[in-house]
Amino acid sequence: MKTYLITGGAGFIGSNYIHYLMQHYKGEVRILNLDTLTYCARSENVSCYEGNDAYRFIKGDIRNETLLAEIFAKYSIDYVVHFAAHSHVDKSIRSPKEFAEVNVCGTLCLLESAKKAWENNYNGKRFLYISTDEVYGELGETGKFTENTPLCPRNPYSASKAGGDHMARAYYETYDFPVLVTRCSNNYGPYQYQEKFIPNCILSCLTGNPIPIYGDGKNIRNWLYVTDHLSAIDKVLAEGRTGEVYNIGGRKDYTNLEVVSSITGILREKYHLTIPPIEFIEDRKGHDRRYSMDSSKLQKELGWKQEISFEEGIEKTVEWYMENKEFLNIPK
Repeated sequence: MKTYLITGGAGFIGSNYIHYLMQHYKGEVRILNLDTLTYCARSENVSCYEGNDAYRFIKGDIRNETLLAEIFAKYSIDYVVHFAAHSHVDKSIRSPKEFAEVNVCGTLCLLESAKKAWENNYNGKRFLYISTDEVYGELGETGKFTENTPLCPRNPYSASKAGGDHMARAYYETYDFPVLVTRCSNNYGPYQYQEKFIPNCILSCLTGNPIPIYGDGKNIRNWLYVTDHLSAIDKVLAEGRTGEVYNIGGRKDYTNLEVVSSITGILREKYHLTIPPIEFIEDRKGHDRRYSMDSSKLQKELGWKQEISFEEGIEKTVEWYMENKEFLNIPK
């Protein structure tokens, strides 16, 4: 039985990962979920496991070194999967110091605590830092990010994630610490907080408010349904080479306008909603124009592949929110 310490396990991707583990490895894993329960995390996301001997929720901050020491001393942790991060770009522009403290200093505290606890006996131990495609910065009109693309973040959020990314990889280079890094494209799916692009678009359609889009709506992103991300994480933890970085991305890229068109088409045709107008708002500072990910390393080395197309995934996502309107603070 493997023991996982999952940070940020009450957030969007972290909670989905806990569901993934509990469903795929029932009876074979023990999960410790460490989360501060900030505004975008919800204990309800994983409350179905309360009372389960294989799961424990711990409310706490990754910067609390005393708490981390207690956790590592009490439990024989095999894997650390580090999701916990402040992630909203607009908030990072307003509060860059807070993002640096959590995303860089918090990552350092976690790395150091694991290093001390494992006492250089790293056999069977793994520390996976969940990074993002945003650390690469902005692409031109062609090309894709590879693992060898230099990091060039352009806003405080992506800079803070790049800082954590560098710190994790430094622990591998300096201490031979068993670090792996994944950099994933935009995720979407159940449990994503309503401030994010896709759930916010659905919320606007349900409330009749204009759908806000930055700039001209032609920013291009690579979208991946969250369970495809989770299967990639599973592959990297099991078979990835220590010290390596693995890009995780979908097969196709879409403009923000194309994403909105897909969502509104489903809501109009399947749920007969009257769709509000799009409202183009002032563009975000440091807003990267285009991202696109090359996942060939992950595919070739570990045999991972995307299972859910964007068309299928966006329909599943819209259906989930329509069945769970309370998640958007809208009564059923």
